Amino acid sequence: MIRVLIADDEALMRAGIRLILENAEDIEVVAEAGDGREAVAACRAREIDVALLDIQMPAVDGIAAAEDIARLSPRTYVVMLTAFGEEALVTRALRTGASGFILKDTGPADLIRAVRLAAKGEPVLAPRITRQLLERHVRSGRNTEAALRRTEELTPAERDVLRLLGTGLSNAEIADQLYLSVGTVKAHISRILTRTGCANRVQAAVLAHGAGLLTDR
Repeated sequence: MIRVLIADDEALMRAGIRLILENAEDIEVVAEAGDGREAVAACRAREIDVALLDIQMPAVDGIAAAEDIARLSPRTYVVMLTAFGEEALVTRALRTGASGFILKDTGPADLIRAVRLAAKGEPVLAPRITRQLLERHVRSGRNTEAALRRTEELTPAERDVLRLLGTGLSNAEIADQLYLSVGTVKAHISRILTRTGCANRVQAAVLAHGAGLLTDR
C-alpha cells in the first residue's frame, strides 16, 4: 500500500482528495494536516510514502514543510498541490527537493496516477505549470544560456533521456521510446543528475525545458 498524507488548510479540499484516493486499491490515506507544521509532525510520527502539500498554508507553508520533511523524513516523496499562476512558488518548491507538482483541479485518474508515480520516485509534472516555467526560461536569455551550459557534458544518449524526462515520461516509458532497459534508463538519469547538478528528476525535467531540448526534434 502507498501511504499518503494530505495537507491543505481547506477541509473540503482534503475530503475531496481523500475520496478520490480511497477509490484506488493500492493507496491509503493515513494522515491529514491543516498546515505545514502538522504535516511535518505527521511525517515524523508515521511512515508516509507520499505527502501531498498545499503550496500555500497558514503558519508553516508547503514550501517550508517540504524542506523540513526532506531533512527529517527523506523516504517521503513530496508532491506540491498548487493553483494555476503560482509558478514562482513552484520554482521555490523545486529547490527544496519536492518530487513534483500537480494542479488542484487535476482529474481523479491523473491524481491517482501522480501518487503512484511519486511513490516510485518518478517525476510528477502538471503540464500547464511546466509550460509556465518554460515561458519564464524563454523570457530570460541568461537562464537559457545557463541551462545549456549545464547540459554540455551530457552524452547524446543522456540528452535523449533528459529530453523524454522533460515530457514527464516514466522510466518504463522512456525505456520503450529509446529501446533500452529500465535499468539502463535509471543509470542514465543518475548520471544526468550528477552532471547537471539537479537535486531530483523534476529539476532535471525543468532543465530540459530551459535548455530547449524538447524542441530539438
